[in-house]
Amino acid sequence: MVDEAEPDVAGTIGLDPNKTILWAQAREGQPQMSIDIEGRLRPAGIKGNSTVYLGDVARAALRSLGPADPPHFDSEPGYDEQRWTFSTSAGDVTMVVFSDSYWGFGLLARCFLNRIEITGPLALRARIVHDIAATLGRNPWEPSWSSRFEKRTSATLAEHRIAWEGLIHHARDEMNEEITLLSEKVAALRGSDDIALILDEAEQNLDEARAALADHNAPAVERALARAVQALVEADPTTEVRSSETAASGSGIMTWWDKTDEREEVEASHLLEDEVPLVDLTGEE
Repeated sequence: MVDEAEPDVAGTIGLDPNKTILWAQAREGQPQMSIDIEGRLRPAGIKGNSTVYLGDVARAALRSLGPADPPHFDSEPGYDEQRWTFSTSAGDVTMVVFSDSYWGFGLLARCFLNRIEITGPLALRARIVHDIAATLGRNPWEPSWSSRFEKRTSATLAEHRIAWEGLIHHARDEMNEEITLLSEKVAALRGSDDIALILDEAEQNLDEARAALADHNAPAVERALARAVQALVEADPTTEVRSSETAASGSGIMTWWDKTDEREEVEASHLLEDEVPLVDLTGEE
């Protein structure tokens, strides 16, 4: 059964210059949260707030987006507390998540699917999708009931897989390109004993970035790249280096793992207090 929360656009969109639309199978109903009188997501247990269950996919999506406005529920849950639509934004990235049951009358968490729509720069969208899949530790596009999932989403399982994997591979290719670029910078500066130890440190950080990339841990990749950049600049201040993190900062876009935020308003990612490990079970490599 579908209510007024149903999105207007069906189908799936992966690698696209403007917008991403992905569908995911929910496996868990937790965490339980609440909604205040203004329709904003808040922690559970606040007197007067209504109850909402985000589910594992929505939680992973919010964590992957990072510091953002508390999601606003454009369609609040009624009797079924796992049927809703919320929207939020972080920098130039906007995310809308829709949750609804597609079989079983919503009696089990795995009866639910989520539609994730993201607009913003392709590089950041790809990183967010990469992080969602890594956080879940499974293939989000694999449903509990294939035929119902395909009918509800107006897309085949193959189309869902291509959309998800296209963005995941795009993110991995970009990170790998950044590692290669910095490695070439290190090699170009070799030859002077004065900076040999600094370059060794940079190379060690690049090795850590490669290991993190193999683990599908984008935040760890960026942290290692940032340390490598710092070492390179110390070795030669005239060296031009770039990473996606510094590029995003320069354009005013906050990366989703950045914990620094000067706003007093509660951030969406901080509403989810427990840490979720990044575990890859997607079968890539």
